[in-house]
Amino acid sequence: MITIRLATEADFDALWPILHDVFRAGTTYAVDPAITREAAFAYWMQQPAATYVAVAGDAVLGTYYIRTNQPGGGAHICNCGYIVAPAARGQGLAAQMCLHSQDQARAMGYLAMQFNFVLASNAGAVRLWHRLGFATVGTIPDAFLHPDLGYVAAHVMHKRLTVPA
Repeated sequence: MITIRLATEADFDALWPILHDVFRAGTTYAVDPAITREAAFAYWMQQPAATYVAVAGDAVLGTYYIRTNQPGGGAHICNCGYIVAPAARGQGLAAQMCLHSQDQARAMGYLAMQFNFVLASNAGAVRLWHRLGFATVGTIPDAFLHPDLGYVAAHVMHKRLTVPA
């Protein structure tokens, strides 16, 4: 049984190895692969409006954050980032976290969700976001220097969560 709940500072000990491995690989997130634990804590736990963990018992299997995409007039749209632990990949957890994040975002008053930088080379994520109702609204050619594939495109993906009043 997987539970998704707000992350606490104490969860970061379990999150750091998962985040570290994904960031160090440099294949999906535009984050410095040499990011420090302290900088990763700020990025994933302090800067977002909320951070969640997906747990089964005491095991942290995944995490996501919600943050305001742009300030001021753009503050009604949120951005999220998701990471699933290697042992939990391919089991539907990313979809479960994305659906959960949409409910949380609505509860927080966001009208839409936008992913700013989904790498075209991350075909599984692109397929999943499309399946969950996100539209690719733009593509940035040669946006990311992938360590194995060279320059790859990044998509901007968007989904309306509620109709503006």
